Amino acid sequence: MSALLFFDEQRFRKALESEKPVTVFRDAIQAAHTHFDNRFHEGEDIRTLVTERAKFVDLLLDNAWQYFGIGDSVALIAVGGYGRVELHPHSDIDVLILLPSEPDAALREQLERFVTFLWDLNLNIGHSVRTVEECIQAATDDITIATNLLESRTLTGNRLLRTRLRNEIDQRNIWPSREFFYAKWQEQRERHAKHNNTEYNLEPNIKNAPGGLRDIQTIMWIAKRHFRIDKTSDLVRNGFLTENEFNILRNGEEFLWRVRYGLHLLAGRHEERLSFDYQRALARDFGYRDTEGSLAVEQFMKRYYRVVVAVRELNDVLLHYLDESLSDDDNIAEIVDINRRFRTYNDYIEVQSEDVFRQHPPALLEIFVLMGKNAQIKGVRASTIRLIREHRGLIDEQFRSDLRNTTLFMELMRSPHALVTQLLRMKRYGVLGRYLPEFGEIVGQMQ
Repeated sequence: MSALLFFDEQRFRKALESEKPVTVFRDAIQAAHTHFDNRFHEGEDIRTLVTERAKFVDLLLDNAWQYFGIGDSVALIAVGGYGRVELHPHSDIDVLILLPSEPDAALREQLERFVTFLWDLNLNIGHSVRTVEECIQAATDDITIATNLLESRTLTGNRLLRTRLRNEIDQRNIWPSREFFYAKWQEQRERHAKHNNTEYNLEPNIKNAPGGLRDIQTIMWIAKRHFRIDKTSDLVRNGFLTENEFNILRNGEEFLWRVRYGLHLLAGRHEERLSFDYQRALARDFGYRDTEGSLAVEQFMKRYYRVVVAVRELNDVLLHYLDESLSDDDNIAEIVDINRRFRTYNDYIEVQSEDVFRQHPPALLEIFVLMGKNAQIKGVRASTIRLIREHRGLIDEQFRSDLRNTTLFMELMRSPHALVTQLLRMKRYGVLGRYLPEFGEIVGQMQ
């Protein structure tokens, strides 16, 4: 269904000529809420729903802008999630009113009436009013503002102002790629710490906890800034994401969006914490049913945990990949051969060639044995983590019954250095659950 088939804009504007504008707008908003909510419960594609909600609000704001006669001297710009054309039932609608220069008294009054009207409609509006120069200064001082501008789009008004703003930001090189990357990574570390650095909180925050929606957004923000692209699909074309990794992010995002959409409807407000009561209600709404082996809520939450674990795994790999790329520009590499299959690169282990795991599958265990024997190895190079993830499917029944692999695993159990760390790495990279199927079955089983 088209985003606007349910909304008769011509009839809407005709009603504005004879009825109170607040009434006309509120009636349209209520009808749209009912329309979208019904489609959600009928199983409509979630990506379509969040996009069409945003486009509907685009129409409302444009009509309000025209109603107050603000004109084309200034611009109304969507930023943040709304700028990405994403809107959940009770998401914030963040907008920037961008001015070429300080407004005169008449324009200031028009803008105040416009914003007050939006509040009267009970829209979750978050707004700022800035000149181009003020916006540049704010983005320089605050990375959150700079991030919001990465995903901005003009809704109505002067369409040249946003272009001018972005050109100025690029020319002044505000938040260069390296600085932006490390600032956002530190921001993520602090956010994860608030959620105990685990995906397995019993009442998780679906947006801000490890593996949540913010982790997906962080990858996209950093990649867009580093590669200077606008479309996520371009990250596959330039080699930053594999097709499989892109699908993991996209599918994870769609699942979390559906959970978030349902959570907003149940709570009747902007809610991100998946409490026990909401878990049970969502499990029922999503069609899970109790069985002899597990409750519906257990099945639903197992799916949730497996999704966020996969997202966090990929987030870790991609951020380390970028970190290495930025660091390698400065460092002289110290490479030390370990054997025919592995070497260290500045004390991080990596494969000697990309076909190591395909040619010698036991290397999928050997790499952890080597780290357990050598305390000087700090971790695994991101490119090698990616290869482990791509080849872990080689761990099958034949692999598990191979005496070489049994011997390697027992050798790992006798590791003199940080056995728990190696097991956690194996779990994180999806190796432990494949080598020990019994463990794999309980991944995500927290309830």
